[in-house]
Amino acid sequence: ERIAQLIFVRANYSGKPYLNSVDTLISKYNIGGVVFFKGDPVAQVIKTNYWNSLSKIPLFVAIDAEWGLGMRLKNSISYPLQMTLGAISNNNLIYRMGQQIGEQCKRMGIHINFAPVVDVNSNPKNPVIGMRSFGQNPNIVAEKGNLYMLGMQSKGLIACAKHFPGHGNTYKDSHTDLPVVTSSRNILNNHDLYPFQYLIDNGVNSVMIAHLSVPALDKSPNIPSTLSHNIVTELL
Repeated sequence: ERIAQLIFVRANYSGKPYLNSVDTLISKYNIGGVVFFKGDPVAQVIKTNYWNSLSKIPLFVAIDAEWGLGMRLKNSISYPLQMTLGAISNNNLIYRMGQQIGEQCKRMGIHINFAPVVDVNSNPKNPVIGMRSFGQNPNIVAEKGNLYMLGMQSKGLIACAKHFPGHGNTYKDSHTDLPVVTSSRNILNNHDLYPFQYLIDNGVNSVMIAHLSVPALDKSPNIPSTLSHNIVTELL
């Protein structure tokens, strides 16, 4: 049961019905949580309440709402993408945005938002980060990501710094391939890892690990960073 509490499962595929198999995973195995993808907010709240009625321990509910619930749920609010936020001068607006997203998630019964993205957008050919990053300056990424995180956590939402140890300098999509980050350890320390260290120092509640090959941190062939003892257990 303690192992099962560490496992979160997908609630649905985008635009498709919620997975009936989740009922069994909750009632039989007592899993820890569910992750919702694209759908309808009213349907999601109803399903959240139903699944909690099956669970002996209240479920952790998570979602990707990097630019607000509108990223996943129709008829809900979308805020500017992070690259736009990287260009504004009044960073207090980012903190206030984080507070509003925190409030909206809590109303939905969501406990964890997989945001902010604190990858430094150092490769213009990157197919998966791009507009999701605050920019190419690690100091700006750290400062703005930190305010977004603090805003959400001030409302009791668990924020999540991603994608550790840094997905900005890639040209492949880690959803379908294993990108290789060729940066040296010195560059990683001063560039890609800096925003993560900054948010950790300021109390971020969680970190998401990327599916990357990072030879400077682990030379094991074809082992993604998600499964790397050096990267997860030692470094993070």
